[in-house]
Amino acid sequence: MSLFSVLPAPTQFLQDLEEDDETNETLAEKTNTFEVYAVKIPPYGNRTGWVPRTVEDFGDGGAFPEIQVAQYPLNMGRENKESVSNALALQLTSDGKVKYDVIARQGQRKDKVIYSKLSDMLPSEVVNEDDPSLQKPDSEEVADITEKTRAALEKLTNSKVSAALPVRAADKPAPVQWFRYTPTEQGQEYNSGSKQRVVRLVEAQKDPMEPPKFKINKKIPRGPPSPPAPLMHSPTRKTSVKEQKEWKIPPCISNWKNAKGYTIPLDKRLAADGRGLQQNHINEKFAKLAEALYIADRKAREAVEMRAQLEKKMAQKKKK
Repeated sequence: MSLFSVLPAPTQFLQDLEEDDETNETLAEKTNTFEVYAVKIPPYGNRTGWVPRTVEDFGDGGAFPEIQVAQYPLNMGRENKESVSNALALQLTSDGKVKYDVIARQGQRKDKVIYSKLSDMLPSEVVNEDDPSLQKPDSEEVADITEKTRAALEKLTNSKVSAALPVRAADKPAPVQWFRYTPTEQGQEYNSGSKQRVVRLVEAQKDPMEPPKFKINKKIPRGPPSPPAPLMHSPTRKTSVKEQKEWKIPPCISNWKNAKGYTIPLDKRLAADGRGLQQNHINEKFAKLAEALYIADRKAREAVEMRAQLEKKMAQKKKK
C-alpha cells in the first residue's frame, strides 16, 4: 500500500514557469514555420487535361508546348489588372504649401509660361540697386558668351552649307581613346591568361559619297504658345430689370424672304424692321399745304353752289 493511495487527490496544480516558457516557444516556432507543398507536375505524355494555373505549376522552367492554352510562367506576359488612376501626386513647395498649379502644368512643356498664382501678376520690386541680377556682366563673361554664340552660329552655318553641297568633305574623326579592361573571370583558361587588356577605340571613317540614311526635312507642327497674362476684371454685379430689357435684341426678320414659311406677327416684323425707333420729323409746309387745299376746296364748293343757284333762277325766268 503506497502513500499516494492514502492521500486525497490534490485540488490545485503546481505551475512551472520554465516549462510554460518552453511550451510557448515551441508553439511560436510551430506557428512561424510554413509547410512547403511541392506541386506535382505530371510527366511528359500524361498531361492530358492538366492546365498550369499558378507560377508553382511551371517549376523552374517555362511553358509546356504540348498544352495548347495561354500560359504565363513567372507571370510573364500577364496583363496587370490593377486600376490605373490619372490622379496627380500631391506636391508641396519649400514652405510646405500645396502646389495647386500642378494641374495647369500637366501635359505642358517645362519652359511654358503659365500664370497660375497671384504673385505672377504682381510687378517685381527692385529692393536693392546693387542686386547682382541687375548688374552688367563683366568682360570675361561677355567674351565667354560671345565665343559660345559664335561657335553655335558657326556650327549651324557649316551644317547648312555642307548639306547644300553635292559632295561633302570627310569629317575629321574623333581622337583615339584608350581603355583599360579588367575581366571579372581571372585564370589561365580565360583571356589567354592575361589579367588586363588595353583597348584602343578608333572612330570608323565615314564615306563622304554616302547618301543620307534618314529623312530630316520633316516639319513638325509647333506646340501651343504660352497663354496670355490674365486680365483682372471687376466683380460681377446683378443686372437690373432695365438692363435686361435693353439687352433683349429682336431677331433678324427679312421683309423679302421667308424660306421656312413661318407666320410672323406684325409687331415682331416692325420690331425687327427698326422703324419704331426712328423719330419722324414733319415739315411745317405740310400744314400750310393742307390749309391751302382746304381753302381751295371750300371756294370751289361755294362757286359750284352759286352757279347752280344762278342756273335755277334763269330757268324759272324762262318758264314765266
